[in-house]
Amino acid sequence: GDKAFAKFLADEIQEEKKIQKHKSLPKVSGGWELEVHGTEAKLVRKIAGEKITVTFNINNSIPPSAEEDTQEQQKPDEQEPELTSTPNFVVEVIKDDTKQTLVLDCHFPEDEIGHEGEEESDIFTIQEVSFQPTGEGDWKDTNYTLNTDSLDWALYDHLMDFLADRGVDNTFADELIELSTALEHQEYIKFLEDLKTFVKCQ
Repeated sequence: GDKAFAKFLADEIQEEKKIQKHKSLPKVSGGWELEVHGTEAKLVRKIAGEKITVTFNINNSIPPSAEEDTQEQQKPDEQEPELTSTPNFVVEVIKDDTKQTLVLDCHFPEDEIGHEGEEESDIFTIQEVSFQPTGEGDWKDTNYTLNTDSLDWALYDHLMDFLADRGVDNTFADELIELSTALEHQEYIKFLEDLKTFVKCQ
């Protein structure tokens, strides 16, 4: 059984490498520096007196509905549709002269992805906003967190503009999806390779 499993994994790895779009991770334009630790990625950008960091994790970042729909409608000779990784991401804005960090939790609503051509709508939304003490490892649950569900739309628009002014806009979000998808695929191939080694290990 293990031999067959290892052979299957070897074939699968070859197939995945064939369809891999990026041999190295795509860059995000606008002077963002990328740090990757396993499945977590962090983008950092410094502008006049501020440091902006965007953090996301590729685990569980592929919407489940994509996989279910495709199986039923797929014709045998069709290529499998590309899976896209749309992770939640956290934007932190740190001003040099304050002890506080503004934290904005953002996500990609599932129904927004892939509806191009409609009027310019934002492809990501802000879910929560809070202040956290700068430089502390653990954020406090006791700090007030603003949920945007019941927020005045004018305030919400200002928050979106605030992010856009710092380089977090639709273009950035598109590039983040591209980066995340490439990273997810890279980690998936690495996982298959590790699994193959594990299975073959006597």
